[in-house]
Amino acid sequence: MQVVFVIPIIVCLLVNYIHATKDPNSAPNRHTAVHLFEWKWTDIANECERFLGPYGFSGVQVSPPNEHALIDGRPWWQRYQPVSYKLQSRSGSEAEFIDMVNRCNNAGVRIYVDAVINHMAAGGNQGSAGTSYNPGSKDFPGVPFSAWDFGDSLCKTGSGNIENYNDPDQVRNCKLVGLPDLLVSKDYVLDKIVEFMNRLINIGVAGFRIDAAKHMWPNDLNKLIGKLNNLPSQTFGNNKRPFIYFEVIDLGGEPIKNTDYTWMGRVSEFRYGKFLSEVVRKKFGQKLKYLNNFGTGWGMIPDGDAQIMVDNHDNQRGHGAGGDILTFFDGRLYKIATAFMLAWPYGYPVIMSSYNFNRNNDAQGPPSNGNGNTNNVIINADLSCGGGWICEHRWRQIYNMARFRNAAGFQPVQNWWDNGNNQIAFSRGNKAFIVINNDDHSLDQSLQTGLPQGQYCDIMSGNFEQGRCTGKVITVGGDGRTKVTISNSEEDPMIAIHVDAKL
Repeated sequence: MQVVFVIPIIVCLLVNYIHATKDPNSAPNRHTAVHLFEWKWTDIANECERFLGPYGFSGVQVSPPNEHALIDGRPWWQRYQPVSYKLQSRSGSEAEFIDMVNRCNNAGVRIYVDAVINHMAAGGNQGSAGTSYNPGSKDFPGVPFSAWDFGDSLCKTGSGNIENYNDPDQVRNCKLVGLPDLLVSKDYVLDKIVEFMNRLINIGVAGFRIDAAKHMWPNDLNKLIGKLNNLPSQTFGNNKRPFIYFEVIDLGGEPIKNTDYTWMGRVSEFRYGKFLSEVVRKKFGQKLKYLNNFGTGWGMIPDGDAQIMVDNHDNQRGHGAGGDILTFFDGRLYKIATAFMLAWPYGYPVIMSSYNFNRNNDAQGPPSNGNGNTNNVIINADLSCGGGWICEHRWRQIYNMARFRNAAGFQPVQNWWDNGNNQIAFSRGNKAFIVINNDDHSLDQSLQTGLPQGQYCDIMSGNFEQGRCTGKVITVGGDGRTKVTISNSEEDPMIAIHVDAKL
């Protein structure tokens, strides 16, 4: 008789365990993270305290913190060429990293580390912590790894590189663009990676983006996740698991699917930014009206399995789901897409925060001095960034939509309206309401907001500050309706209101 009770308990524990890795471990009522790409730890710590915490952001994805190759010209991708697991990188020292994690956690902002664990460096011979290594002989004494720790014997291609993405064995056993492929199935290798990640967890990191997860076998990754510590209870509460989201580029057409990994954690849903960008650009006959079932209705993975973004550091440079992806170069359309993403209840969003780069040199590293050291992020009086840093998360239309998402909480989409083309509106229950005009003519409608009667600040045209609006004031009547006029020539052809910005 006892067996009858044991099996359901085991299944229940397994389901809870898997679900636990999909929880971003956010502080209460925070639902939007930001990727501070190539920022220094000292700047991130300051940003958590002065901006991200006060403006309601939930987390920061940080660049890989471990020792990396020093490559001539200091391209951004040198961070994705590990030399050792010492916490000394272009972004700063171990002490600075620890200080950042503590200060961000104290500000209610979680740190998610970009974990590069599939491979080691293919270029250079000295790392950011001063460690010498030899990629040719696969000698990485800083870990240490030797030639025995790489999977060359498993790869069956002539070049040793991936030659056919329709062959899952090649994709997972051969070298990704010549990078020495770690044998993650080997206990010694796995334990070294686990040691690195557990050190980060013990410091107070809340989760990990697993870089190049598509190039590792799911069962190996599951074994790794099972060996990770729980998060520190004094910060996160008892029995909390690290948040995991996998980089698996799945646009369809390949045998490796993002769903091969969703049983262990969330996955970056690359189709989200691709499809949304195509709709906002009006490609292939797409219209905003079609977004009324965006997400699983479009064939994407379930809401709770998805980490979403308009763009990321790769595809804004045309790598992996590039092409029509909207980026900061498309300012007006990018704000439309981001506003929709943050208003729509699907996935866990990560806002890309970029630096400017020459599109003819997509390897260009962050703003730096003559020695290749990353410059401080400059903050202007109007909250924007200078010195070559773009800081999309500091655009008014984006940080105010992060607050909109917090105000909307888990309310459902209601009061959907569209004009049959590229004008849409919807509410999130009785908490928040947005209107977008992406047509070539003005919008002039009386619309049901679902919100209580009163006056609200339009958070697109201005802020809600000290009890007043710096932009438009929107009046909602006793019947929940409001008159909306949006010219197609406006820089921000949107109106957004919510209960936390009510006069």
